[in-house]
Amino acid sequence: MSTITRQMADFVLKLRFEDIPAAELKEAKRFLLDSVGCALAAVNNKDMASMYRFVRRQGGTPESTLIGSGEKTNAANAALMNSLLVRALDYNDIYWEQDPSHPSDLIFGALSPAEAVGKSGREALVAILIAYELELRWCLACFPGVREVGWHHATLTQLVSPFVSGRIYDLDAEQLVAAAGISGSSHYTLGGVVAGQLTNMKNTADPLATQAGVLAAQMAAEGYEGPTEVIEGKEGFQHVLHNVELKPEILLKGLGESFMILDCGYKAFPTEALTHQPMSAVQLIMSKHGLVAEDLAKIHIQTTARGADILSDPSKYDPQTKETADHSLPYCLAAVAADGGVFPNSFEQNKLFDPRIRNLLSKIEVVANDEIDALFPGTKRAIATITTNDGRELVETVDHAKGSPQNPLSDDELIAKFRANSEAVLDASAQDRIIDATLDFESCQEIGAYMELLKTR
Repeated sequence: MSTITRQMADFVLKLRFEDIPAAELKEAKRFLLDSVGCALAAVNNKDMASMYRFVRRQGGTPESTLIGSGEKTNAANAALMNSLLVRALDYNDIYWEQDPSHPSDLIFGALSPAEAVGKSGREALVAILIAYELELRWCLACFPGVREVGWHHATLTQLVSPFVSGRIYDLDAEQLVAAAGISGSSHYTLGGVVAGQLTNMKNTADPLATQAGVLAAQMAAEGYEGPTEVIEGKEGFQHVLHNVELKPEILLKGLGESFMILDCGYKAFPTEALTHQPMSAVQLIMSKHGLVAEDLAKIHIQTTARGADILSDPSKYDPQTKETADHSLPYCLAAVAADGGVFPNSFEQNKLFDPRIRNLLSKIEVVANDEIDALFPGTKRAIATITTNDGRELVETVDHAKGSPQNPLSDDELIAKFRANSEAVLDASAQDRIIDATLDFESCQEIGAYMELLKTR
């Protein structure tokens, strides 16, 4: 019997561009457009300035381009920086079944190496599909999800990223297995990066796992070895994560025969995924009844135990940083009620202390509902009850946030999101060039030429 990583390697080697159905291919390009829009929205952030300086300080072979600055560095550091830009606003894609994940964190684990070695857009799209197919299956295959027992989903990404980059570097089966062993034995990530008072690591953990895959693939290409049974072997994933049951049949089911990318969703708000249903419910009540923040006496939210605990602990009622605020359900609800929505500029420092938002925080109550927990993760329900100053109680229930496969973003809505994300750094004609190039990415012959379109300076 082949090992799990060998079976994944066989899938990676056999997948051809021609095997990808039209709808799934289009979705890969839509996720690419969404991702570069999220990255462009983040290029001027203070924390990204720190990382640009860090990457610049590392030096390295100038083979892959950084979004925004247009500087070149080695493929591994470019993958880190570009993936971090995609992730920085917590606005990129979301898939959440047994485990949460943002598969687009892996996109530049394909594109940065592809630029370095001269691969085309067609070849990069195959690697992007590999990223989604493996990452989504990992999110389905662990019971309970690794996040539920204290590990961050980068723990899963470390087992996917070497296959994404390995496809670009033309690794053979043995090299792919070695790359999976190198990365998958050395990048387990604590869930503490997204618990309590949050730091820059909230956004950086998964891009680091993407970079790890690039490095592992490069090492394996030189003949370096890694554990060949990193998942099922002695003291491998299954052995060490003993409080998680991995079901390999789910992990491997349909690889190369059916595709899952259409099951992944987009974010309509730049916030943690479990804030979206409660926010959508409050937004619906506010718009339906023509309310403004000053009309509200109370906002009562029924949600999952996780939403009531991690997203609504005491630190979340007094967020001092962007990283805490975009994972604070009370803050996000207050911003929706005050401003009609939550946008990238909702987390700028002056906005964090907007009196209209701050005055609402004490009026918000978030409670866990056992019946909602029983539906999770298949249905991520939220029930919002708003009590107005004149005594009315207004209730809405939302099961599927905007952007989910059940409530999808249209092409026009996706393009509007891209334009809103990029308008601060690119004019309309530059936006048009990126949109056209991305939606026709299979015609791209030089990734470097595409990356030139993403320069903002």
